[in-house]
Amino acid sequence: MMAGLVVVIASVLMQLALGGVYAWSAFVPALREHHALAGWQAGLIFGTSIAAFTLTMVAAGRHLDRVGPRRMALAGALFYGAGYYVAGASDGEWPSLWMGIGLLSGVGIGLGYVCPLTACVRWFPARKGLVTGIAVAGFGGGAIILAEVAETLLSHGWEPLRLFRALGIFFWCWLAACALLMRFPAAVATTAATAEGPSVWRDPRFLRLFAGMFCGTFGGLLAIGHLKPIALVAELSSQAGALAVAGFAAGNALGRIVWGSLHDRFGSTLVPVSMGFLGFVLLGLLDSGVAWRFVGASLVAGFGFGSCFVLYAAETAAVFGVAQVPRIYPKIFLAYGVAGITGPLLGGWLYDVTGAYVWPVATAALVAASGAFFARRP
Repeated sequence: MMAGLVVVIASVLMQLALGGVYAWSAFVPALREHHALAGWQAGLIFGTSIAAFTLTMVAAGRHLDRVGPRRMALAGALFYGAGYYVAGASDGEWPSLWMGIGLLSGVGIGLGYVCPLTACVRWFPARKGLVTGIAVAGFGGGAIILAEVAETLLSHGWEPLRLFRALGIFFWCWLAACALLMRFPAAVATTAATAEGPSVWRDPRFLRLFAGMFCGTFGGLLAIGHLKPIALVAELSSQAGALAVAGFAAGNALGRIVWGSLHDRFGSTLVPVSMGFLGFVLLGLLDSGVAWRFVGASLVAGFGFGSCFVLYAAETAAVFGVAQVPRIYPKIFLAYGVAGITGPLLGGWLYDVTGAYVWPVATAALVAASGAFFARRP
């Protein structure tokens, strides 16, 4: 039991670093100022990191039992740290920023994310909802820390590329230390899950979870990918924008724990409820004229968004079995990757065309709410 608790603690610490991806919008205004980054370019960098994350996670889940969580997490640390360092050495050129933050760091997240998620479920299978929520709460909370660090250093004259280089070195060291503590319980450490076969893509249970994951994450990613620019367009301060990013991240982290605990009690009925809730609260971001209301709306939206990352993982374990989580859940998680490319990019394009964030936010809310229909169990 003590070894399992060590794995859970290391998992949370690992996810704190990986979750820094959600602080991306905290860097966007500085990149626009120093390197003339367009809205669609910023959205595509963020979206690519999410897509690379999910695609890598599919391959990582397939080979996790053979490679082991420790070695896979170490590889994730290398890619994630290298991504930020490459971005820092880019001279502000968009292709290099895209390659570093978008592609390399996204691969690093995919390699690292699946390890703590699977390890924690295997250590505590009877409490899969709660332990999944705790394990991935750090991913939501990491953006709180990074958003505040970025706001502080950028306001004190740090150039964004310098900050990226420092983060690259720090993330590699932090993640490598956490990876060394990753392992499966001895009873299942060498037991490979039974292959589910290609028919999973025709399984209505799988398709239900895939569609629900897409709708929820589309809405949430469109919002978080542009949260600080939304605040600045509404003539709020840069600090208010950073607080909104931190608030979204705090709600995201708290939501993962609360929704996971509730799933252990209420089961699958909670999934469509969470999607309807997310769609409704995203509309609160339209009330962006007062700082405290915008920060509060961001926190509640993050709380709803956090449901996506624990309820669908817990549902995968409940429907297909714990042993199948590293093989099937990454495929469901591909919906998150599709949402990552389409949501932030569409939001940036709509802003570039209209000059306002009303249509992007309304689109996010509508798509998220539609997940209540798709995610319901027949």
